[in-house]
Amino acid sequence: MSPNQPIKRTYEKKTLSLHKILIRSIMNTIRFFLISLIVTAMMSCAVQPEPELNVMTFNIRYDTRADSLNEWSNRKEFAAACIGFYEADIVGLQEALHHQLEDLQHYLPGYGVLGVGRLDGKTKGEYSAIMYRKDRFDVLESETFWLSENPAAVGVKGWDAACERVVTWGRFKDKRTGKDFYFANTHFDHIGQTARRESSKLLMSKLKEIVKDKPVIVTGDFNSESTNEAIKILTDESNPEHLLNTYDLSPLRYGPEWSYHGFGRVPLKRRVIIDYIFIRGNIKASRHGIIYDCKDNGVYLSDHNPVLCTLVL
Repeated sequence: MSPNQPIKRTYEKKTLSLHKILIRSIMNTIRFFLISLIVTAMMSCAVQPEPELNVMTFNIRYDTRADSLNEWSNRKEFAAACIGFYEADIVGLQEALHHQLEDLQHYLPGYGVLGVGRLDGKTKGEYSAIMYRKDRFDVLESETFWLSENPAAVGVKGWDAACERVVTWGRFKDKRTGKDFYFANTHFDHIGQTARRESSKLLMSKLKEIVKDKPVIVTGDFNSESTNEAIKILTDESNPEHLLNTYDLSPLRYGPEWSYHGFGRVPLKRRVIIDYIFIRGNIKASRHGIIYDCKDNGVYLSDHNPVLCTLVL
């Protein structure tokens, strides 16, 4: 036997051992990356939470010098900041005059507006407008009808109403989810009970005609407490197409139990909720807030509190 043979065998054993270590290391690395890929795939397949919608209804009070300290010029930036701060995705506005909408868009340039003035179907009179985030929604269709015996007649008062009243609705597509839904906004009459009752009937009839089986959100100043016939018609459970009050549905509620305060002049015991966010269809409400805000100098957001609800479609 050659004296070099043991050295050669030892060398061969060491080389073989190194090869095994190298192969084992490579296999472990491959195994690690495979596990990482599987975990990543499982995480991507996991159910992600649906994007939330922050919905607001806000009677901003029409611009009149009679409001003195609380006239629009003193409130417009405050009102716009409220919408922005609470990150409202879509807002039903009541009593908005054309220049007030322009003011809000000046402070909130990321929002589009739907609606017409109730006097001429163009820009005269108060709007029941819809403001929406342009980066979040596409508008698929939109229309306004009048709350009267002839909904297509422009500038007409219905029944015993003191004022012309309208509903503006839009069909929106959420760019985040691809889902579409309807949104309707209105302002019922403050005097005529017959007008409020018949407006509810007409609204339900129109929703059945327009919305069909799609999800719908309805906002507004209904000038009615929850016990009023107008609200009972909207929420009548014997009607399979009835609306649901998000105040009742939300597990988390915040703020006062009233929405109208007349710039703080209405006594507390007489304050009631007359501003609502209703839903129907595959929509869940997670929280509901009534926002009561006033500056140190006595300037209010409006004579109504904005109402905010977080929804998931």
